[in-house]
Amino acid sequence: MFTHNFDPVFFDLSFISIRWYSLAYIFGILIGWWYGKKIILRRFSFVKNNFDLKEFDNLVTYLIISIIIGGRIGYIIFYNFGYYLNNPLSIFKIWEGGMSFHGALIGVTVGTILFSQKKNIQSLFLLDIIACVSPIGIFLGRIANFINGELVGKVTSVPWGVIFPNIDMVPRHPSQIYEAFLEGVLLFLIMNSMIFKKNYITGTCAYLFLINYGIFRIISELFREPDTQIGYFFGILSMGTILSLVMIVIGIKMFQSIKKNERKS
Repeated sequence: MFTHNFDPVFFDLSFISIRWYSLAYIFGILIGWWYGKKIILRRFSFVKNNFDLKEFDNLVTYLIISIIIGGRIGYIIFYNFGYYLNNPLSIFKIWEGGMSFHGALIGVTVGTILFSQKKNIQSLFLLDIIACVSPIGIFLGRIANFINGELVGKVTSVPWGVIFPNIDMVPRHPSQIYEAFLEGVLLFLIMNSMIFKKNYITGTCAYLFLINYGIFRIISELFREPDTQIGYFFGILSMGTILSLVMIVIGIKMFQSIKKNERKS
């Protein structure tokens, strides 16, 4: 057993404090930005897109805004609507926490589509790149969740159980680490094994991301405590599970659409 004793604050200078979670966002975006450009350079002739690499820099600005707005709105709607309905000013207190991955995903998708329409760039091409780099940020985010001692797992007797003193004094599954491996490491390997295939079809990584993340998240939810303000729907389904099931369905629909268009061409 291991007792969690990490400080969520990376350093504190009295007038400003930097938290591990903030660093996860910053480095997730920076590394994803760098690696996304590497993918484009390596695959530029392959995707046959008349794409100015500088446009990817502009896209990142859209994505940062989309992540923040989408993640916040998603959390409000999916996880704590009643509270924010009664406390509307708290909507803007992002520093107090409250971001949703699924909300951020919606925000990123909408932001990317709007950007692609404005710049006349194929949106699926951009979504493929984003799908390949997103696991980097997800991995860092889940590690930050573990350091913060949040989104904890269910009570367990496994030898690697972790005690989170800020929650209680019983060992729990380190579900954040499970998610970091599944949604971060494993998903990254799957996405980046696909994007460099010789006969790659644009849009493949986009739908595979939705399907595989959805599956991995559902598996992780089996070991994770549900949100206390929501609990389970029908006694077995967490909000994360429901939203991930929707992701899988959308991913399958995308797959069918891409395959249909491929047969026509």
